[in-house]
Amino acid sequence: MPKLTLISTIYALEPVIICVTRLSPSKIILLSEEGAGDKKLQSEEMIEKTFKNALEVEKKYTSLYDTVRVAKDVAELIEKEHDRGNQVIVNVSGGRKPQAFGALFGAYARNDMVQRIVYVTEEDSMMIDFPVLSFNLSETKKLILEEIQKGVSAVTQIAATAGISKGMTYNHLRELKSMGYIADGDNGYIITDAGKIASI
Repeated sequence: MPKLTLISTIYALEPVIICVTRLSPSKIILLSEEGAGDKKLQSEEMIEKTFKNALEVEKKYTSLYDTVRVAKDVAELIEKEHDRGNQVIVNVSGGRKPQAFGALFGAYARNDMVQRIVYVTEEDSMMIDFPVLSFNLSETKKLILEEIQKGVSAVTQIAATAGISKGMTYNHLRELKSMGYIADGDNGYIITDAGKIASI
């Protein structure tokens, strides 16, 4: 039977404890950041002390406000746990909103590796399941986003790298722009934060 890993944002204790008692993970990965506030540090310490004999508790340092970095870090954690044969649930209840959204977006970037995304309400401690969505990008569109992120904006060069015609490249670029993943910059196309997250 596969083990269950809970990747969780944290600020207060209650949402994490509710997730542990209701979901019974064998491992918790707490998202933290350098210079975390006293309340968050106390919550992290209490989780470690409370559960250290029952399950593995790990901390992952990430950003508090850089949503793209959080999404990348969470996507990497999901991949590692999935590669170990573990099921993954992501809890986005605690912490600052940019960090929670980053965790949510990281789960969307690896939607095929995530069993559930949950949120615990403050009012009545009810666990809500969020839909596990995807960014729905083909490998070609991801490749185009990666090229634009590298600074390549010439359609001819993007087409050659992607191995498609210029006409198809223009179609992909138009679709990526309408999805909000790229925008017009001073020297050609630029990737938006949404595009950076979608291409993870």
